[in-house]
Amino acid sequence: MSASRPIVGMLVGGGPAPGINSVIGAVTIRSLLGGSEVLGFVDGFKWLMEGSTGHVHPLSIEEVSRIHFRGGSHLGTSRANPTKKPEHLDRVLSTLTSLGITRLVTIGGDDTAFSALKLEARSAGRMQVVHVPKTIDNDLDLPYGIPTFGFQTARHYGVEILKNLMVDARTTSRWYLTVTMGRKAGHLALGIGKAAGATLTIIPEEFRERPVKLQRLVDVVIGTMVKRIASGRTDGVIVLAEGLIEIIDQNDLGGLDHVERDEHGHLRLSEVDIGDLLRREVTKGLKALGLSVTVVSKNVGYELRCADPIPYDMEYTRDLGYCAAQYLLDGGTAAMVTIQDGRFAPMPFKEMLDPVTGRARVRMVDTESQSYQIARQYMIRLGDEDFTDQERLSRHAAVVGLSPDAFKQRFQLNRGKRE
Repeated sequence: MSASRPIVGMLVGGGPAPGINSVIGAVTIRSLLGGSEVLGFVDGFKWLMEGSTGHVHPLSIEEVSRIHFRGGSHLGTSRANPTKKPEHLDRVLSTLTSLGITRLVTIGGDDTAFSALKLEARSAGRMQVVHVPKTIDNDLDLPYGIPTFGFQTARHYGVEILKNLMVDARTTSRWYLTVTMGRKAGHLALGIGKAAGATLTIIPEEFRERPVKLQRLVDVVIGTMVKRIASGRTDGVIVLAEGLIEIIDQNDLGGLDHVERDEHGHLRLSEVDIGDLLRREVTKGLKALGLSVTVVSKNVGYELRCADPIPYDMEYTRDLGYCAAQYLLDGGTAAMVTIQDGRFAPMPFKEMLDPVTGRARVRMVDTESQSYQIARQYMIRLGDEDFTDQERLSRHAAVVGLSPDAFKQRFQLNRGKRE
């Protein structure tokens, strides 16, 4: 390694997402051609926080030139969080400095972006840092209409899975409750559900009043089933965003104290099976109404994170990686890479912060947008017309053996403002 050449470091944090390897390849190639050397750090911040220099991988053009076709991460990843303790951040900085790193590319979601921001500030100008936004959740606060990389690929494969479930549901006369990833925002659930034409998609953003009673969710699902049955169909596929578990009244769940949290303090949502929870409660509710319906829960998430990227994400991430490397070569720092209207547009770290939480802002689904309103129109769910049209009301009520007034009392009043 030449002491006269600048050295670019690169690491991946958070969960996997299709396109990581494209970024790694593009950053490596552009940096090397620009006169820098490139070191990849295995497992994100994990070993750097321990002061270890034994998990460093020099990268070459030959090694990375074809990795953009593959899913996963050539450098691995971890959720290690150096911002929890000042000494961890200092150790990361000193370890990078000892290796001659003066430029750093981080690839990750909002937590990794926050770590990059803190590290750049801690370096006090000694290190250039640029962040490439990654998450299949699509919840980093990029300008409207600009996806985080990996989202489009995850949606693509999610739709393929949902398509097969829809055929199975129709063939066997059953219902699937399909849970997709999305810690706080419902972008992935909505993207999959809308594209596939799911019977119903439920996301956290549609509930304005928090916390949400579990029974309210149950009644939304049962209401959809009743409306579907009344139209002559006994099957369907419902998509649920996993983040719903965080807005449900914990008194209805018996508390979540037993559920572990990750390094960033988030509930490990994979340990809380909201699909099975709802399946049990919905089945119980259907039986109480005299309906015998087969309901199956299915989690869709890990199948999507390491999928080979579709061409959209391959091209998109190679552009992002190139721009990240070029930004560093041009002397830039403290920014997240975005491409807007076909042009590179660095987003300064300071613009990423939520002034209330002090953390990176999270982009939620805009339920007032036309895109969301169109998605609602395609869903089968009880609406105002189902309670004001007497013929419809009577037909729905007959499915569950209730009088029209009793049906109205049960399902209309529990819909809330948004429903």
